[in-house]
Amino acid sequence: MPTTNNSGGAGRFPKTEARRRAFRNALRAWFARERREMPWRRERSLYRTVVSEFMLQQTQVETVRPYFEKWVARWRSFAELAEANADDVLRAWEGLGYYSRARNLHALAQKIAAHGVPETLDGWRAFRGVGDYTAAAIASISQGVPAAVTDGNVVRILARLSADETPFKDNSAAVKHFAPLAGTLLDAENPGEHNEAMMELGALVCTKPNPRCAECPVAAFCDGRNRLAENVASLPRFAPRAAKKIRIDRAFVRFADGSVLLAKTHASARRLREIFEFPRWEDFSPNAAPNAGTLLLEGTRGIAQESIRERIFAGTPPKNFHAGKTPSGAEWMRVPADELEKITLSGPHRKWLRKILSRQ
Repeated sequence: MPTTNNSGGAGRFPKTEARRRAFRNALRAWFARERREMPWRRERSLYRTVVSEFMLQQTQVETVRPYFEKWVARWRSFAELAEANADDVLRAWEGLGYYSRARNLHALAQKIAAHGVPETLDGWRAFRGVGDYTAAAIASISQGVPAAVTDGNVVRILARLSADETPFKDNSAAVKHFAPLAGTLLDAENPGEHNEAMMELGALVCTKPNPRCAECPVAAFCDGRNRLAENVASLPRFAPRAAKKIRIDRAFVRFADGSVLLAKTHASARRLREIFEFPRWEDFSPNAAPNAGTLLLEGTRGIAQESIRERIFAGTPPKNFHAGKTPSGAEWMRVPADELEKITLSGPHRKWLRKILSRQ
């Protein structure tokens, strides 16, 4: 059971089935009134739910909206997506990041088109890129399977609801800790709606900073608000993690015909596999310092716990250039000017390329 702070006040946490039922009813009524309009809710289907859940992994709702709309307009079913060209799939994903999600979604569509739709949680978890949370979300929302989702939003609600001050190493540890409680509170008759309501509550009311406790539809059941007062915002508690700082120097090389030298990351790369980026300076000119060229642009991006500072210097086209593998395992490619908008670049490099070209 969760550890609680018993510093004062009568407990409100819904420990009895009657209280849990009242909690579910209050949550459902609030969700019916306050739920946000979202394109995957406007028209329900298993395919649309799967696409939205993949896109929403580690990406905010407002970022996903336009990508989702374009995606389902282009590929309307698992069968259509299964037939899509892999490069087209990656290009449609450009800017969402974590490109393995696009590859995994494409592979899932191909397997479903060939073998049919899974009907169990284990069946969904068998797909690459589908963990416990995504499997529960898909199965509960689209198939009525009574499985509780436990993501960061739900963890935050449950930690505050139960006034649980346990310190966690990371979110995975917190999810494991709170999963049984999420299952206890689940509305088994309406699991999909309940799960969506919990996630919506965490996104709109029980937010990370400045929770709106006065507007919370389930405040009457919250031990955190009762016992911890203003300190409820400190829950859940995580050990601090310092971001790892990385610096990468790159080269911008443009040929006389307007084509640009880019590097396609290696197929075995852990991140951004087979995505175009500016070549690393050490691959382009291993014996020359970066400041031998003009600094064109400097930018920072974050990936997981890494803060990456990238500097892009002007480089000179190599003599007798030919495409091939670089020492880091990337593949050099000379991309014609009219192909630059058709290839798949990482989001920041797309933005930086356009900025540099606009100055040329």
